[in-house]
Amino acid sequence: MTTLNNVIYWIVALLIRIICRINGGLEIRGRENVPAEGGVLVAANHISYMDPPLLGAVVPRRATFMARKGLFDVPVIGWMIKSAAFPVDRQRTQPSTIKETVKRLKRGELIALFPEGRRSDTGELLEARRGIGMLVSLSRVPVVPTLIMGSDRALPVDARWMKRAKITVVFGKPLFFSAAAETKGQGGHEAHDEISRSIMEEIRKLREAHGN
Repeated sequence: MTTLNNVIYWIVALLIRIICRINGGLEIRGRENVPAEGGVLVAANHISYMDPPLLGAVVPRRATFMARKGLFDVPVIGWMIKSAAFPVDRQRTQPSTIKETVKRLKRGELIALFPEGRRSDTGELLEARRGIGMLVSLSRVPVVPTLIMGSDRALPVDARWMKRAKITVVFGKPLFFSAAAETKGQGGHEAHDEISRSIMEEIRKLREAHGN
C-alpha cells in the first residue's frame, strides 16, 4: 500500500470521527482489545449503511474490508473503496475469495467484516453465516467481537442525510478458536457453523453489557 493511500485513509478516518462527534457524539470502548499487530478479524454487527466507513474510522489499525463486487463499478464509490477493500460475490462465496482473505490474514492484515452478511433492518442481531467460521478455521487468527450501536439512528434505512444521534462502538476481548474443529470432533461445516455462532453470541453479550 502506497504512502499516499495511507495518508488518504487516515485523513478520511479522522473526518468521519469528527463528523460523528459533531453529529451527536462518538464513543469508542475497548480499543486496547484489538491486537496491535498480526492477522486479526474484527467482526461487527451490521445495522446501517454507514457501518463499514465507521468501523474503518474507529479501529486503531488500518482495516481492509470485503465489499460487494458491484460497488467497484460505481463511479467515485468504486475509486474510494478500491484501496481499502477487495471484491466478493455476496450471492455465492468463491473459493478464490476465501483464499485471498486467508492469505491477507496470514500476512498480518486486519480484516473487518460483518458475520451476518447483510444489514439488519430491525437492529436485532441476525444469524451469522458460515463464512467467518471457515475463515477462522483456515487462518487461525484471533477474532475481535465488535458491537455497533446508534448508527441505525444516525443513518436510518430510508434517510438521505445523517440524523443527530450518538454512536457507540465497543471492541470485545479477542476470541481464539485454534484447532476448534479437531477438538470438538466435528465435520468441517458443523465446526464452521459453531465458530460463527460463538462469535455472534459474544457480540450479543456485548450488547447486553453495554446496550442502551
